[in-house]
Amino acid sequence: MNEPNPAPPVPDLPDGIGLVFADDTLVVVDKPAGMLSVPGRGDGVTDNLTTRVMRVWPDALVVHRLDQATSGLMLFARGLAMQRALSLGFEKRRMHKRYEAVVAGTPLPAQGEVDMPLRLDWPHRPRQVTDVFAGKPALTRWRVIAPLLREDGPATRVRLEPVTGRSHQLRVHMAFIGHPILGDDLYAPLPLREPRLLLHAAELGFVHPLDGRELRFESAVPF
Repeated sequence: MNEPNPAPPVPDLPDGIGLVFADDTLVVVDKPAGMLSVPGRGDGVTDNLTTRVMRVWPDALVVHRLDQATSGLMLFARGLAMQRALSLGFEKRRMHKRYEAVVAGTPLPAQGEVDMPLRLDWPHRPRQVTDVFAGKPALTRWRVIAPLLREDGPATRVRLEPVTGRSHQLRVHMAFIGHPILGDDLYAPLPLREPRLLLHAAELGFVHPLDGRELRFESAVPF
């Protein structure tokens, strides 16, 4: 009887980067908080998730980005054709994205949405600001998961679903409704309460553009 072929070895990604999924068309990894998604600007700003992933898969290309302060799932395409197909899914809003965050205060009612255009605050970049006249459309849906008891005041764990994908969208929108994400040193009006931004990309789902498989990936929230 022939022995079954052994499973291929799982590549190791260094320094706490978790491999969630990989095949010959795409790669999903777990980005740590504080790591750049892509190479940064300026001298010495070289370490980033994309460079590390490309050391293992040289044909890996970025499909979407997370803020440096945000942790969680990031998707890479294997090759230019797959990058175009997956990027189109984001452009057409065919990607299911779920984030979890801890925000200041107690949002009322228990769910809602923020429909507020955003634009870059050029003199203070990378900050974004709300602007109903010059901003680009931005829509976020949110829902309360659970209230939290903290010594420094009330807080709430929330589920966030960005319908659009503007830079810093979730952070600006939650601050706009008076419930900034804890640990946000750009948009929270209160002193920094956490060693990191409490925002995590917890779920990503989409239909594979080549074979029609329904794919869904999850990442445990680390806070």
